Amino acid sequence: MKNLRIYSKNKITEKKKVHQFVKNLLQELNLSLDSLELNFINSSEIQSINKKYLSHDYSTDIITFNYSDSRKLIDGEIFISIDDAAQNANKFKVSFIEEIGRLILHGILHLIGYDDMTPEDRKKMKILENRLLKKYKFILLR
Repeated sequence: MKNLRIYSKNKITEKKKVHQFVKNLLQELNLSLDSLELNFINSSEIQSINKKYLSHDYSTDIITFNYSDSRKLIDGEIFISIDDAAQNANKFKVSFIEEIGRLILHGILHLIGYDDMTPEDRKKMKILENRLLKKYKFILLR
């Protein structure tokens, strides 16, 4: 997919599968893609980004930067901590690659305006996240 770049020091999954997964999500959500970078990094790298840009001195599973003024045009960066993703996968008893898919989807939802700061918003976002992951995770798992 044009304008989707994936950066990873470790081989997370086949890039072709991630491209197909994102393509399906964008079609499902009726979104256009200007530019999207998916960065798979370790927990110390994401902690550094979290501290520098968000003033939070701790690791987190995902950080999203949105550069678009439109909720229909994706232009942003998603940073995913593979260490935190592995911990989440273990905690929630899902495969690592399914957790990576959930985080990619979560980041895309943030890029189109979904938020998870309040319990009500978190519930709304989680329902959509679960529905879309259930529908498209097969792309990453095959």
